[in-house]
Formats: sequence, structure tokens, C-alpha cells
Amino acid sequence: MLPDGDERELESSEEGGAAGEERRPERHGSTYHSLYGYCRPCGRGAAPGDGSAAETPAGDDFSLSLLDTNLPVEAETELRSFLAKRLTKGALFEGMGNVVSVGLSIPEYKVGCYYCRFQQENILEMATLESDAGAPEYVVCFLGGSEKGLELFRLELDKYIQSLKINLDLEQKTLETSVKPHLSSWFENAVCPIQRVVQLFQEKLAFLLHAALSYIPVEVKNADERTEKDISRFLAAASLQGLVQEGTMTSLCIAMTEEQHKSIIIDCAGPQPQLHNAGSNRFCEDWMHAFVNGAEGGNPFLFRQILENFKLKAIQDVNNLKRFIRQAEMNHYALFKCYMFLKNCGSGDILLKIVKVEHAEMPEARNVVTVLEEFMRETSVA
Repeated sequence: MLPDGDERELESSEEGGAAGEERRPERHGSTYHSLYGYCRPCGRGAAPGDGSAAETPAGDDFSLSLLDTNLPVEAETELRSFLAKRLTKGALFEGMGNVVSVGLSIPEYKVGCYYCRFQQENILEMATLESDAGAPEYVVCFLGGSEKGLELFRLELDKYIQSLKINLDLEQKTLETSVKPHLSSWFENAVCPIQRVVQLFQEKLAFLLHAALSYIPVEVKNADERTEKDISRFLAAASLQGLVQEGTMTSLCIAMTEEQHKSIIIDCAGPQPQLHNAGSNRFCEDWMHAFVNGAEGGNPFLFRQILENFKLKAIQDVNNLKRFIRQAEMNHYALFKCYMFLKNCGSGDILLKIVKVEHAEMPEARNVVTVLEEFMRETSVA
């Protein structure tokens, strides 16, 4: 059960099919990948790869060649046909991933498909000096789960492509030792980090959620590389980055660092992480239970949806408090409403710090925030 009635919000955010369509738990099943060489030659020719170029029908000024896949032959042919249609329509922009649902001859039949066209880093640098006509490009596809599930991870997959661009080299040895493992581990590396963090921290996840909202520096000790990256990605995904003004976020980071004087320490030496200098509140405790309860199904897409709803509720509370503060500048009763809201929302400590930073240059609003701080301080002492 999601806190504060947000279970209903999660359901509505997962809708998107036909009206009245029965909602089922997201199942990611098997995952697949395909990498193609893609060439838009001045004169038609084979695309880069192993020589097994599969050219599109006559009249299409490009060719595709398969470099690596774990799809069955029939499903790969269907996927290539789908890509050819997209390429013909000019629907693939370099470096920008798209997510759609495709029907293929695999057990899942219909799966989410992330696809992206890109060039190698060195090719991109050369393209600024000379024409890139005929320069080799690539199209990568990641398939698994549903369209709605993969769409939640589109930004992570875009970043994953950036690392692929750096590693990609057509030499067969590099393809076998670097590129293929990178392709086959896309789901584990791009989609599963949030799930792994929830399973690792369990009830202590509340401290991590609080740290993410508060922008308090976090230091991870005695962790393997994957765990350290997972924690870092979780903190970034759980923060309000992109939802509050960039200047506010920077100022909040500085303010929290100065106030805290020391980072939160996460020690991963034992079977479960130990946290030092960490804090929490009722809001984060409630949402921690939503994550822990969701762990029973083992569904990485559900965890990301819960995380997005967590952030949405937090930003709604920030906006509500800002509206109350504007009203309180002219109305003493509205000041009391501000106080009651902060007292009951479960996250008053964080919200007050966010609005304090945002209203630092507004004298009347700053005075309201100062009074609210005094009220909250007196309440906590009492």
C-alpha cells in the first residue's frame, strides 16, 4: 500500500492502453539486444560488420548489417524490418533513444523496445572537420518488459549508449571482449540498480531517501564497485534534480553541507549497510514501506514507478508550501495553515530548508519562513 493514497496515483500512471484494459503486474521476462551497423552511403555499399549485410529493399538509401544479437533468427529479421521502416521515415535521431512496443516471434510476443542510432566518439570528432557522408553509424536495440516499463528508464539507457560509444570498436577481439558483454548486461546495469539498492537496504532505505531529498553529501565505504555505483544512481534518481530550479538545488547543496558539517557515511563491510550521521522523517519512512512491500514481486519497473511517485509527492508538497507562504505574507491565518501543513506532511524539515533557500532574496517570504522555523523549533523542543 502506497502512503497517503498514492496507490491510486501509481495505478493511473501505469495506464496508457485501451480504456478499461485490465492492468497486470509488469513482467520483464527475458531480455534481448541487437546491434547493427548502419550506413547511408553516397553510393550503396555494405555496412560495417562481418560482411553479412542485409540491405533494405531497393530504393532505400542505407544498409544494415547485424553485428551482435541474442534474438532468435526469425525475431531478429522482424526487428530489422521494423528498424528499416523507421529509418526510411527518418525517425531515428543520432544519440536520442526511442521506446516503443514491438511484436516479435519470441515467447513474450510483445515487448518494450528501446532503440538508438549513434556514431563512435572518434567519428563524431572527425565529422566536425570533414563530411560524414558514408561514415559508419550503428543502431542498438534493447528489448524487455513493456513499453511503459522501459520508458521509465529511457534516460538511463541513453547514458548507457554513451558508454557503448566509447567502447565500440569494429575489431573482432574488442567486439567479443568489450562490446558484447556490454550489450548483454544492459538490463542488469541500467534497469536493476534501484531494485538492488532496495533489496540491500530494506528498512534503512528511509535514510537514503531522506539523504536524496536533503542533498546531504554521502560517502560510501567498503563497497564493491557495482554497489557503490548502484547507491550513487539511486541517490541521483531519488533527488528532485530537474524538478526544482537549478540555482535552488546548488544553494541547497551548499547550505546542507555547511549545516551538516559532515557527510552521511554508508559502511558496506557487513551483510547489511551501516549508516552514520543519517536522518529520516515520517514521509521517508512511509515511502520506505512502499518500496519494501514492492520487493515481494521482484519487479524493477515497479520500483522505478514508486520512486517517480515519491518524487512527485515531494514536489507537490514543496509547491503547496510555497503557495501557503505567499498567502501568509498577507494573512496571519495562512501562516497558521503553513505551520499545520509542515507539522502534518511528514517532511517539514526538508521542505522548510528548500523554501528557505528559494526565498532567500524575498524579504516578506523570508520573514514568513523565519517565523515558521521558530514555530517548528519550539514544537520539536516541546
